[in-house]
Amino acid sequence: MSEKIPVDLWFDPACPFAWVTSRWLLEVEKVRPIEPRWRIMSLYVLNVDKDIPDEYRKSTERARGTVRVVAAAAAKHGEQILGPLYTELGTRLHNQGLGREPERLREVIAGALEATGLEEELIEAVDSDEWDEAIRTSHNEGIDLVGQEVGTPVIRVGANAFFGPVITKIIRGEDAGRLWDGVLAVTSFEDFFELKRSRTKRPEFD
Repeated sequence: MSEKIPVDLWFDPACPFAWVTSRWLLEVEKVRPIEPRWRIMSLYVLNVDKDIPDEYRKSTERARGTVRVVAAAAAKHGEQILGPLYTELGTRLHNQGLGREPERLREVIAGALEATGLEEELIEAVDSDEWDEAIRTSHNEGIDLVGQEVGTPVIRVGANAFFGPVITKIIRGEDAGRLWDGVLAVTSFEDFFELKRSRTKRPEFD
């Protein structure tokens, strides 16, 4: 059996595009010898000094609390808890659509903590700055690999790092592997920087 290749993915639980990419990466794991590893990014940290619409700024401030809980859980239980907790949070925020209901955020987080078998008191991290330095350190580790003009997700495979891929549907089976092969093929070139076309679809999570 081939030795698995570590693949780091930086995420903010609130980002729907990162969620789709992360679920695709789990599909890739089934057909290629990779080992996804989860790292924290923060949409709040990414945008704190940027000129963005007020409504989006409010959403990044709400997302900040969720990232704090994730960081607190990792500090207490180790980075191996990030994958399971992200899955529970993302399922609620995106698949169940609860991310569109800000007033239910604490309920969402509490449910994810319970489903992951974590202490309910971790939810208090929502309003604490205790883990902000750790969040910023992890965020900067990812963003420094690819530059300030991008967001989440960031993926690193060995010395190769890139933003994306931005996809709107979870690609499965061998198609997931084919996309992975293609992404690695183009991003492995030092002088390759960008392919892009306008998005005409919203993310789908099923």
